[in-house]
Amino acid sequence: MAIEEFKAVQYRVEKGIATITLNRPQRMNAWTGRMHTEYRSALLLAENDPETRIIVVTGAGRGFCVGADIRALEGHVEKGRYDPGTPDKLAEPGFGVRSEFDASFAYHFGLTKPVIAAINGPAAGVGLVLACFADIRFAVKGVKLTTAHGKLNLPAEFGLSWLLPRLIGLTRANDILLTSRVVMTEEALEIGLINRLCDADELMQVTYEYAREMAQNISPGSLRETKRQIYTDLHRDAASAVEESEALVRSMMQEPDFREGVAALTEKRIPNWGTQE
Repeated sequence: MAIEEFKAVQYRVEKGIATITLNRPQRMNAWTGRMHTEYRSALLLAENDPETRIIVVTGAGRGFCVGADIRALEGHVEKGRYDPGTPDKLAEPGFGVRSEFDASFAYHFGLTKPVIAAINGPAAGVGLVLACFADIRFAVKGVKLTTAHGKLNLPAEFGLSWLLPRLIGLTRANDILLTSRVVMTEEALEIGLINRLCDADELMQVTYEYAREMAQNISPGSLRETKRQIYTDLHRDAASAVEESEALVRSMMQEPDFREGVAALTEKRIPNWGTQE
């Protein structure tokens, strides 16, 4: 098991799964410039690690991430302006795939590996943004989710006005974005915002079982290309999506993992996927 030293996040890799844990439990993992900086650096580590297949994001203690730290918000008031608290140069995981992805949090769409958010406690503001930009969301029962921005005289943050209607539909997204109301995870499951509800003591077990099954049964090349297709196709017409998928089928059938997938299916065994560059 590999462990990297950060302060605002924890990072470890075990059996092909990288776990990034937001690590300010005494502040319910409230978001800071340092956390933002370290989170991006941890994501880049996972993205560049050939042994990592899946990325899991969760929070330490009782919260996932309750949004911007109140002390940081007070600092913005004192300065009379927004100060992100980050260095001029940040790690750029997922950048360079498409220009539409080269921005804060949108870079998740450019990653080659699936990101699963394990929402262990309240997620508000930027915490909800982070969860929404993950590919899969599992959550604990009875947890509060909220955008929060309306109560601070702020706009919908970090592209949530673009993303949320695509996740749950315009009508439901308007209800959540225009009111900044609290949505419990039970309702979030009903409207399609999360994939699965878990008891608190089962969340990480369920998450890791799902991640291991995905890593075992789905080839790295398929995960990489399918994820890119999903988010690229949000920006274009259906015909272009079909044409590219046909071209990918032709090219990926030439790869060793296609032959391995067919052999494993025929022989009714677990596939032995190769490392995809």
